[in-house]
Amino acid sequence: MRYTPHTASDKERLLHAIGVSRIDDLFGHIPPSLRERARIALPPGLSEVEVKRRMASLAAKNGTPENWGFFLGGGIYHHVIPSTVDAVISRSEFSTSYTPYQPEVSQGTLQAIYEFQTLMCELTAMEVSNAGLYDGASASAEAVLMARRLQKGRRRVFLSRALHPQYRSVIATYLKNLEEVELVEVPLTGSGQTDLQYLTKELDERAICVVVGYPNFFGIIDDLGLLHEACERCGVFLVTVTTEALSLALLRPPGAWEVEIAVGEGQSLGIPMSLGGPAFGYLACRKKFVRSIPGRLVGETVDHEGHRGFVLTLAAREQHIRREKATSNICTNQGLCTLAATVFMSTLGKVGMRQLAEVNVARAHETSERLLEEAGLTPTFNGPFFNEFVISVQALSERLSRFTSKRVVPGIPLAPWYPELQDCLLICVTEMNEREEIDQLVRMFSEE
Repeated sequence: MRYTPHTASDKERLLHAIGVSRIDDLFGHIPPSLRERARIALPPGLSEVEVKRRMASLAAKNGTPENWGFFLGGGIYHHVIPSTVDAVISRSEFSTSYTPYQPEVSQGTLQAIYEFQTLMCELTAMEVSNAGLYDGASASAEAVLMARRLQKGRRRVFLSRALHPQYRSVIATYLKNLEEVELVEVPLTGSGQTDLQYLTKELDERAICVVVGYPNFFGIIDDLGLLHEACERCGVFLVTVTTEALSLALLRPPGAWEVEIAVGEGQSLGIPMSLGGPAFGYLACRKKFVRSIPGRLVGETVDHEGHRGFVLTLAAREQHIRREKATSNICTNQGLCTLAATVFMSTLGKVGMRQLAEVNVARAHETSERLLEEAGLTPTFNGPFFNEFVISVQALSERLSRFTSKRVVPGIPLAPWYPELQDCLLICVTEMNEREEIDQLVRMFSEE
């Protein structure tokens, strides 16, 4: 929609119709002292060239992976994005990829969502995927609410302490006013994995679900087979949360472990980091739970002439006619982001995504080994990991200030979230970290 400002004559006619002579008269009832305080002291206008220079100067103050050594992970990841992604999602027909209420005029958007659902089912090895959610944290909370709907009469939700701390916080917020629901934190083992012995002892018929990271916040990979066995004995749902979706191109997917619900964050599938957002969440589950899935699904059908078509189906949303049956109060999804992920996965394919995941594993493990051998650092956990790992660094805060002076971000200090992990650093290495960056990281940690 184009913006068409009012002309001077338009304004004059409007003022005449409402019986005032000046626009300022509309604010005459506001005391002058308040109007004076609200006055904005704007500087003189700039030319287009001056504005571009000013904005470029401000942008140059930001630290980006292009001008800094960057080893941040923790839920947002620096990955390659093929040019085809921007080329497709920049097309005008996708610029407002909002809810396709009228299927007859939204076939392109509906098909894109349908293909996204299909690809997510392949990636997770689950039977059904929804059309996407806001982000990984809200998807995790929606999974818990979904498990609660399906596990009537149960009240205990077990959250692994190795689950992303911000995800745990969002889940706690969602459940805060549900008095009958009890959150239980599952401790860690020395390997950085969820404590299976604790679960085996605590799980009973009161438990709704167990929520674990896969990989977890520390990059460690839990044994989902053993966890599912412990859950299955008491009829408890196992929910996996994957913040690094690329890992599923290499790891055995959740569906192969027979988990009930698999959710996660899709940012690493072709979405720029963008200071943490926007991105998208996904939720996949077994087909028998499809009527309790939050959000919406796109289904394939045929029209009266037998032509293939796409429609929204099983979309029990709060704004629809049967709103009392809604499975979620989230009324939309991140359509443009899920489209980008669809293009990303289609461009790389199964082989390309697996190769990309293998590069991540190789570089992360090589970096970890060099930090231990050449820099003399100590691993915090000894469990298997994908592209993130935790190391212990003496006098971490002092070293971080030296890294900053050299325009390097070596990782995420864990103490703010885990007081027991003082001087521990979460480091992420992806395909975007070239040899020179890794050499510099090792060299700087080797300095006294």
